Amino acid sequence: MMEDAKSQAALWIITAAFVANFPAVGAAKSPNVVFILADDFGWYDVGYHSSEIRTPNLDGLSAKGVRLENYYVQPLCTPSRNQLMTGRYQIHTGMQHQIIWPCQPYCVPLDEKLLPQLMKEAGYDTHMVGKWHLGMYKKDCLPTRRGFDTYFGYLTGSEDYFTHHRCSKIPHLNLTRCALDLRDGEEAVTAYKGVYSTELFSQKAINIIRKHNSSKPLFLYVALQAVHSPLQVPERYVAPYSFIKGPHRRLYAGMVSAMDEAVGNISLALRQEGLWDNTVLVFSTDNGGQTLSGGSNWPLRGRKWSLWEGGVRGVGFVASPLLKKPGTVNRELIHVSDWLPTLVGLAGGSTNGTKSLDGFNMWNTISKGFASPRLELLHNIDALYYDIAPCCDVWFPRPGHNSSESGSSTVDPLKPVMLFDVQKDPEERHDVSAKFPNVVEYLLNRLQHHQKRALPINFPDDDPRCDPGPTGAWGPWA
Repeated sequence: MMEDAKSQAALWIITAAFVANFPAVGAAKSPNVVFILADDFGWYDVGYHSSEIRTPNLDGLSAKGVRLENYYVQPLCTPSRNQLMTGRYQIHTGMQHQIIWPCQPYCVPLDEKLLPQLMKEAGYDTHMVGKWHLGMYKKDCLPTRRGFDTYFGYLTGSEDYFTHHRCSKIPHLNLTRCALDLRDGEEAVTAYKGVYSTELFSQKAINIIRKHNSSKPLFLYVALQAVHSPLQVPERYVAPYSFIKGPHRRLYAGMVSAMDEAVGNISLALRQEGLWDNTVLVFSTDNGGQTLSGGSNWPLRGRKWSLWEGGVRGVGFVASPLLKKPGTVNRELIHVSDWLPTLVGLAGGSTNGTKSLDGFNMWNTISKGFASPRLELLHNIDALYYDIAPCCDVWFPRPGHNSSESGSSTVDPLKPVMLFDVQKDPEERHDVSAKFPNVVEYLLNRLQHHQKRALPINFPDDDPRCDPGPTGAWGPWA
């Protein structure tokens, strides 16, 4: 009876799936790997999810690749990037709580071996463009000290798309400081004022592709600023969306179009340089869309910051001539922490130098359609912010429609424990915890199991020495 019940439902904290582990299948020649990470890109905001926003490049690449329709990320920027780079749940790095703010003196623990370090060990040239957001209070935390040969981008979580300045409060000084956050390597650069970041970062990525010596495999991580707030985009991208009435949604749509164009230009450069036939391109969002800034996760419940499906079900796909079953939709359970073992395995590298991984090698699942090796998925356990899931417990209306479309629900948002069959009820409208008490008990025991192995939360107070006033740029101060 217990097994029958377990197969019918899943708790919002832990998602269950069939378990079968398969070894990686290496290519004769190590493939190039290009990982493009969008920021705050909502479930409903890609064309192939029936959005009113046009994404011809994302649609085209994914149609010839593998669309990941049961793919999970974290509800916030830093946690997703942390798990992407370490292959480990945030409870195992002490980073369970929120994001890294500009003045917090910590970063991904320096004893964690990151994805680019493992790719370098496998013989790859490693390059990063875009948003870091994994800590920068001292130089050892910077991308160039964590495995990347080159870096061009910004270190904090958000900024102006044109000036590349970030404004943030400085503790104890009673002031808000606006300063540059843009670096080439480890040096602040001022020459790009007025250049829209989506176009700037895609051009930097294209330059790396064009200069790459194909005698070595390429690992390129492009962490776009798009489509995170603030809502800023050149007018030419907004013009096609005059039919969208809401000003936030209209600007956001333009930002998505600019991002889609950037992804298309990067993939085109790979083809022009003769690299595409031996390249694996991954596209992923870092978390669900922010409805306060024009994003939409319809019909999923919730938004960024929440553990409802709208915060953690991610848009993602893999495009590559190396896929054994291209042109397919994959509904196997996959998580952002799985990319490290998947990509390192694909590269012919080894994860022996890492701490115990929570991610799984998913290449056979993605390429051949094999069953996922995941038995369960832990979204988070955060003792400092335990009510994050009930946050934003609504179905935000589909853009251009009224709220009556949202429909009914049997859920009491104040209940401490809820159970949903997310396969049959992905919108999380029907709490079935009373119907399956054995499943609830089983999953709560699994939570206790994980919590016993969690590190203490590291979320230090702001350090007033972070003030970028003396240097004019955000960056290491310790």
